[in-house]
Amino acid sequence: MSVPTSTFGHMDSRVDLPLRSVTKHAHSPPELSPWLRELPAVHDFLDGFEFERTTVFVGENGSGKSTLIEALATALDLPHGGGTGWEVRDHAEEVPELSEHVQIVRGAASKRGAFFLRAETMHENMAYLMEIGAMRGHHYSQQSHGEMFIEMLSGKFMDLGLWVLDEPESALSFTASLTLLQLIRERDRAGLQTIMATHSPVLARAEGAKLVEVGEWGLRESTWDRLDMVDHWRRFLHEPQRYLRYFDDD
Repeated sequence: MSVPTSTFGHMDSRVDLPLRSVTKHAHSPPELSPWLRELPAVHDFLDGFEFERTTVFVGENGSGKSTLIEALATALDLPHGGGTGWEVRDHAEEVPELSEHVQIVRGAASKRGAFFLRAETMHENMAYLMEIGAMRGHHYSQQSHGEMFIEMLSGKFMDLGLWVLDEPESALSFTASLTLLQLIRERDRAGLQTIMATHSPVLARAEGAKLVEVGEWGLRESTWDRLDMVDHWRRFLHEPQRYLRYFDDD
């Protein structure tokens, strides 16, 4: 059996990742729904996308980054709230349509376990754990959602082969975001994989990450200092009145 190689003749570093790439499934439904067809990012994703040890998607609301993340997690059979046996949901959700079109290409480390968390389900699960913790006298009842989130990631989920995170910053302060950034850095150096969608310029600064900007152009690789998101935050912090004056115009 041949070993995948890069264009430079070296062994493909993705063979030891839980998730190597995605492409369009050979037996996917004949066509996408109109709203998915209108997202350029979906077409680029299904044309074939390769993941690195740390891959970060950024983009405006409605650009499609969470759509890609949720479809990916579903195609990987990950529950929408955490690791297997941990998710708590009081209602069922429809399977994301895009997941039926996604073909997963796994790597050698795919059996090391995985974890998926998105903003909506994160708050539901944290609220549940706080309620149960209060009933049992557990310290979770004395923590914020962000503190609980960081504790679980740095504890029971830290050594899982794959993290899939959708906007984890929604529960995190600035300093907690820095803590998560450090956890992702430690995972990367330990050979563990993290795939994340975020609006946070802090989390987008993940060391060695493949940064993908999602927008009307589809998917395009970028660098941190060239991201539109980073540019806007930099401008706002430097001179907030440039943005706030538009409120006065209204």
